Amino acid sequence: MIEVVLRAVRVDVNSATPLLLLEEVGGVRVVPIFIGAPEAAAIAYALQQLDTPRPMTHDLLHDVIATLGGQLFSVEITEIREGSFIAQLRLIVNGSERLVSARPSDAIAVALRSGAPILVSDDLMESEGREMSLDEDDDDEDGDEESPNEAELIEELRSFLDTISPEDFK
Repeated sequence: MIEVVLRAVRVDVNSATPLLLLEEVGGVRVVPIFIGAPEAAAIAYALQQLDTPRPMTHDLLHDVIATLGGQLFSVEITEIREGSFIAQLRLIVNGSERLVSARPSDAIAVALRSGAPILVSDDLMESEGREMSLDEDDDDEDGDEESPNEAELIEELRSFLDTISPEDFK
């Protein structure tokens, strides 16, 4: 398994669909994954560390895992099946390991809330990873809570979310 970081969330110009860019730690390959608008919003909330009046779904899942004495050990994106990326949550509960199937976008939204590492299988990185030079603005090594990357990401997602309506999800 190869550790990756969420380097950017973009909106694909052709399809107006949010796209995650997962970059390998210490490498140059990037795995792009298309996601839904609600999951993009959940990821933006996690990046902004926004508090909502009531827990959002991913906050709730994070809280349930913790309340039950569990820990999200890692998120693993393992394969592509029938054109869809497959992920799993690797949980530690009472000293025992549990795997829970998840969409990559949901898994990443929970990982961002818990600080768990995001991993991509070697085979998947080999088949789907693209060598990509991301802009300097996408670099988030300074450790700021709201780096330029996050600020741009949040603005991009807000702009996208302003253009969609409930009918777009039918």
